[in-house]
Amino acid sequence: MKKGKSEKIDWLRAQYRRKDLGPIVRGKYAKRIAAASNVVVLDPVLAKIFPNDVAVNAALKGLVELARATTRSAARSAKRRSRADRVG
Repeated sequence: MKKGKSEKIDWLRAQYRRKDLGPIVRGKYAKRIAAASNVVVLDPVLAKIFPNDVAVNAALKGLVELARATTRSAARSAKRRSRADRVG
């Protein structure tokens, strides 16, 4: 046996009109989500090396520490060279 159409559904459809709902916007919240999230897509080769976000974060933190240490020692070396030039 087939079920007949529900009277409730037919009754509600007459009440709503497409023009009353406003324009259809695809990806309405896409800009807001993109601004609120920080998603990075890894190259497939890198994705095999780094199995999860913890590994990626650890590698990046190590790289930042290395860069800071290298920058500090380079700045110190330049100061020492300039002092040596003044004395000699």
